[in-house]
Amino acid sequence: MKLTLKIWRQKNASDKGKLVDYEMDDVSPDMSFLEMLDVLNQDLIDKDEEPIAFDHDCREGICGMCSMYISGRAHGPDRSITVCQLHMRSFKDGDTIYIEPWRAKAFPVIKDLIVDRSAFDRIQQAGGFISVNTSGNTQDANGTLISKYAADTAMDAATCIGCGACVATCKNSSAMLFVGAKVSQYALLPQGQIEAADRVKNMVAQMDLEGFGNCTNTGACEIECPKGISLDNIARMNRELMKASLK
Repeated sequence: MKLTLKIWRQKNASDKGKLVDYEMDDVSPDMSFLEMLDVLNQDLIDKDEEPIAFDHDCREGICGMCSMYISGRAHGPDRSITVCQLHMRSFKDGDTIYIEPWRAKAFPVIKDLIVDRSAFDRIQQAGGFISVNTSGNTQDANGTLISKYAADTAMDAATCIGCGACVATCKNSSAMLFVGAKVSQYALLPQGQIEAADRVKNMVAQMDLEGFGNCTNTGACEIECPKGISLDNIARMNRELMKASLK
């Protein structure tokens, strides 16, 4: 396949940045999207040009580091996948592909396609944990009875990989799907009840402090989430926040 790539190039956070055109020939439809970028980068290196900076790690759809905005879609045109799981057979010969970083005030660009997502880390650190005394009092996890619904729903929420597609997709750059998932995975289980009130208040406060926008129930976040995190988690977070605020 022959493709025209319009890729966002930005030297650093203070640089204005711009889209730069790259022409590629002989792209195999069996390549992954990241493999295609690897080939392009090798060509740039061979020409003594600066390669395109992009984030990646596992390339198995687990870590979410490969986050890119591809032709107007977070993680590209397919559903329920990350960029590393996207293959070039999803495109046609002669296509023009736009490749950009996440666009959000809370995710400043570091270089090219790499953004700083440490805001998510700070939200998690504000309350995404439980306090369990294991000093000589270790118990079997299966010793605490939990309903199948609670276990399944908590596990569904815990599949969030924190990639930020929800933020990049939302017209308000809201992080409520991410925070809702992180609150829900604890709120549904007995181990998470000790810090429940402080957790939701602290995590929501940190989310606002980081500069993420509010939710207006568009639903784009759930559609573009590579793990299919449900909007139900936002509703649960709001209920938890209301309960915590009334205490």
